[in-house]
Amino acid sequence: MKMRAEGFLNMNTVAVVAWLLNFNIVFCFAHIHGFGDQPLSKIAIHKAVVSLHSAASITATPSLLGTKGEDTQLVTVDIDYPEPSADDWIGVFSPAKLNSSTCPPVSDPREEIPYICSAPIKFKFLNYSNSHYTKTGKGSLKFQLINQRADFSFALFSGGLLNPKLVAVSNFISFVNPKVPLYPRLAQGKSWDEMTVTWTSGYHINEAIPFVEWGSEGKTQVQSPAGTLTFGRNSMCGSPARTVGWRDPGFIHTSFLKNLWPNLVYTYRLGHLLSNGSYIWSKKYSFKSSPYPGQDSLQRVIIFGDMGKAERDGSNEYNAYQPGSLNTTDQLIKDLENIDIVFHIGDITYANGYISQWDQFTAQVEPIASTVPYMIASGNHERDWPNTGSFYDTTDSGGECGVLAQNMFFVPADNRANFWYATDYGMFHFCIADSEHDWREGTEQYKFIEHCLATVDRQKQPWLIFVAHRVLGYSSNTWYAMEGSFEEPMGRESLQKLWQKYKVDIAFYGHVHNYERTCPIYQVKIIA
Repeated sequence: MKMRAEGFLNMNTVAVVAWLLNFNIVFCFAHIHGFGDQPLSKIAIHKAVVSLHSAASITATPSLLGTKGEDTQLVTVDIDYPEPSADDWIGVFSPAKLNSSTCPPVSDPREEIPYICSAPIKFKFLNYSNSHYTKTGKGSLKFQLINQRADFSFALFSGGLLNPKLVAVSNFISFVNPKVPLYPRLAQGKSWDEMTVTWTSGYHINEAIPFVEWGSEGKTQVQSPAGTLTFGRNSMCGSPARTVGWRDPGFIHTSFLKNLWPNLVYTYRLGHLLSNGSYIWSKKYSFKSSPYPGQDSLQRVIIFGDMGKAERDGSNEYNAYQPGSLNTTDQLIKDLENIDIVFHIGDITYANGYISQWDQFTAQVEPIASTVPYMIASGNHERDWPNTGSFYDTTDSGGECGVLAQNMFFVPADNRANFWYATDYGMFHFCIADSEHDWREGTEQYKFIEHCLATVDRQKQPWLIFVAHRVLGYSSNTWYAMEGSFEEPMGRESLQKLWQKYKVDIAFYGHVHNYERTCPIYQVKIIA
């Protein structure tokens, strides 16, 4: 991500910039499209053929997960195959059933329905931790699984990733209750004294009523209802999200906790009231409410972009896709007592159309997002898809076209599909732009940006912050320099006069995946 200053800058701002740099910014580094392709996209799963071997065996233990209330657990997979090769691999499938009955109908009668039509949620090569596998045919792998609302199976393939041949399938395993409410994500509501809680479960509203039980520590708890939504395969805009990358997202619930007192610690837990009168509960969490707008106190803001997710068990090609993701996540968790609010400004999971990865990302950031507001912005890997209204006609979202981001996380936008919004935190007023929709003068977003900048009360909130995923200001990044624009094409032409007019203090961008800070600049000149 990038940190930069735009427009008006005074000496007080300089002090704040240094403070943010030294203490409160975490940066992630990667190539804009990750380190290569999404690992799951390298598997030609639609070409898989059945080649079951009578002497091959694969066994997963334990068969029942979460017996002590865990929502993540290590599973041991033992393999015995008399014809081993260096390109044999194990795929984790969920739901566990592997056959064409789960495949959607084909539109062209000349097309053949594949035997397996969904990519695995993760994979490992057998020689990952079994150096003698190719000689003995025996191996053992460990996979870390999270509760994802369905059972699991493990499949042994020969032929590598491009010509997979299904050799053996394991026993099915599952969590005690695959439907339990999990992975809460906090976000600021539309007013400073409102917190939203979003979570995922396997419970349809016909089965159970979702709610949040919450209150200040030591006080009577209250219950707030939650809305529920989901989406189907046809909501995706293209492949792989609509084809091999599709996985049922479950049910996504959001509750609004209102009339919060400032700076107060609240506890909460997620609940579902079943039709038989019994309750399903999550574990208990806590958060600290926002300060009153204008409160003069230490307010610690983390801003980063382009983090992605990675696998702690070494799956998916040894974490080579987003290797800094776990480092960043773990550092945030370590420093959580010194963090008040987080902004993840686009390119969130790099799922790129493999829907299972969103669950895994929400599990990865749960210790953070369940404790402090986790505000997001839209990036090219969430939104962009040709002919769907995105400003850029790339295929970077893998067919998600913004649907996953706008449903999995709450943002206080008037129209969450557009993804631009304002939010306040203490002495800060944030204007979050959506660089994947047109921002130029005369557009709906341009009008929002000007209104957001113009309506800040500088007596209460002296810090006016502009945020977007792509670099809409200045950058010396190589390809921007080669273009001669030193910006995202058309980035600042319409906006810089607004930044200057309303004296924006700091602007943050992601996308480029390296650190850069500029002096205050206007019309290609440094402003003293």
